[in-house]
Amino acid sequence: MQWGSASEFFAMGGYGLYVWTSFIATALCMGWEVLALWRRRAAARAEQRAGLLGDTDETTA
Repeated sequence: MQWGSASEFFAMGGYGLYVWTSFIATALCMGWEVLALWRRRAAARAEQRAGLLGDTDETTA
């Protein structure tokens, strides 16, 4: 497809609202997933560190 102007590109032949809303929703979901994975990874590492520190205390008691 060819568009004559930027406004025609964003209008997408009348489907622009659907296309751009879907694009933004997908980008937000993907960003949310990356953030959630990052937070879970940080929590798992913190839990692992706490477990490792806790194990050394139990063996000395």
